Amino acid sequence: MSCQSNNATDPTFAIAEGAQEIDPKVVAQDLVKRFGPSGMDPRVQKLIPGFDAPFYQAGLAGYSDAAMRIIARRHGCPLCVTEALLDRTLLAGGKGFAKADLGELHDNVPGGVEDNPLVGQVMGSDPGEMAAGAVKMIEQGKRSHKAYRKMVDSGIDELRSDGSDTFAAIDVNLACPVKKISKKSRGGHWLSEPEGAIAILQAVREVLPDSIPLTVKMRRSFDDTEEMKKNFLYLFDAAYDLGCAWVTVHGRTVEQKYIGPSRWDPLKRLVDRNPDRLIFGSGDVWDVNQIFRMIGYTGLTGVSVARGCIGNPWIFRQARSLLAGRDPQAPTIAEQREVLEQHFDLALAVNAHTRDPELFTSKNMRKFGIKFAVHHPNALEVKKQFIYVKNLDEWREVLEKWYV
Repeated sequence: MSCQSNNATDPTFAIAEGAQEIDPKVVAQDLVKRFGPSGMDPRVQKLIPGFDAPFYQAGLAGYSDAAMRIIARRHGCPLCVTEALLDRTLLAGGKGFAKADLGELHDNVPGGVEDNPLVGQVMGSDPGEMAAGAVKMIEQGKRSHKAYRKMVDSGIDELRSDGSDTFAAIDVNLACPVKKISKKSRGGHWLSEPEGAIAILQAVREVLPDSIPLTVKMRRSFDDTEEMKKNFLYLFDAAYDLGCAWVTVHGRTVEQKYIGPSRWDPLKRLVDRNPDRLIFGSGDVWDVNQIFRMIGYTGLTGVSVARGCIGNPWIFRQARSLLAGRDPQAPTIAEQREVLEQHFDLALAVNAHTRDPELFTSKNMRKFGIKFAVHHPNALEVKKQFIYVKNLDEWREVLEKWYV
């Protein structure tokens, strides 16, 4: 998931008959038997060295900045995706820091040596702008603003990479269901107009060097009509034919947005239909068990973890434990405090560009504190205190009171 909505269903099991009876330990050990200790298909690791486990952190609008990504990586996450960046934001001039429909560019700048491999996600409506935006993203604006704009008008045959690309892959978002996105022919809208999506994928693939894989995020259909199901399969097949490395498919339709459970059964049928393709899945992965139950039920290559990892970086450590044959452990109070301190410090660094970094970070971290509080024995009381945090001292007061 790369877009967020306030109208989201509370955590629930996906529609997948028998999936909750699957033993995640058995699935994890089967992956190890097939692929070695990492449990990851070696074809994926060849495409993106370092992507060494069958799960990753999805792009999450308003959440997955460099601070959150680094915390996830410190707990075993092998790969992260930025939140979706609009092509026109990327091409807006300078470094494109202007506020747009989703996110800001500075939230998605790679966070140093710890923040890799990193996938940059882009979303838009015009093939030329998407292609130029993808180039600017992986080059981090090395060319002049005019040079990138010129690409939109004249096009380029190939991108000459100097070997210092900051993103391991580019992901095209054809999944976002937010209304203001669909109205502007972006994101999940393209599942109802597959030819337009194909033009975008072709344009982006043509300008990326061979060393940069192109991946795609889709939903299982625009809606549940037979016409839209056929559109999905047509676009899905076209993505691979155009040279995309893999597609990640979310188990809800675009029309569903975030309401109601996702379905894993269409993902299973998709894998059965395409046994030799790399396919990732997402939807209702709320804990470590669901990572491996989704893989065990569907046969997917791996799983994209979205809302289930907000305030819960330990889900990745727990997944690594299952692959290693160990029982996953919940975080101790001391481990929770350490992460809360680290996350705030990293967020301060990420927000250094703001007028008042401490105030901005304190307000922004409330939403994380609320999610982290779920793991505390006194979750309700801790959540209430995090809601009112306005500065670093108040953040520390919560830690001193509850995390000792």
